[in-house]
Amino acid sequence: MTAPESEGTKLRRAVCPGSFDPITNGHLDIIGRASKLYDVVHVAVMINQSKKGLFTVDERIDLIRQVTADFDNVQVESFHGLLVDFCKQRDIPAIVKGLRAVSDFDYELQMAQMNNGLSGVETLFVPTNPTYSFLSSSLVKEVATWGGDVSHLLPPVVHRALTERLARG
Repeated sequence: MTAPESEGTKLRRAVCPGSFDPITNGHLDIIGRASKLYDVVHVAVMINQSKKGLFTVDERIDLIRQVTADFDNVQVESFHGLLVDFCKQRDIPAIVKGLRAVSDFDYELQMAQMNNGLSGVETLFVPTNPTYSFLSSSLVKEVATWGGDVSHLLPPVVHRALTERLARG
């Protein structure tokens, strides 16, 4: 138990969910910004049984822990099922999501309204840094697969892992 909790003050908690396959500089920007606003930020790596990721969930968790090591208030773990259940189990009242474009808003608004209706969990939308407004894990993987340079879009350790994974086929 941390000092503020032991004194009766409730920690402000939020979750940044995603598949993070792999984590990009855009994801890291949102996580870093959330870590300045909340006492504890949970990075929840989604387990989707129907989708084969490039990296295993454990590999993604390891990479995220490495690139968020400078944030002493970030916790990384996986989840399976409804995000609102993850939030309830950990007493997390807020979801933080980055919005890249208006097209993201339509889908994310529906999810936010559903999550709030199911559990009362609020969703906060953070506008993505314009540098990363086009960035997605899928796009990074596709460009890297065809030999494009994505080194400026990923933390160095993630770029190395991606390059090694693609080289192995």
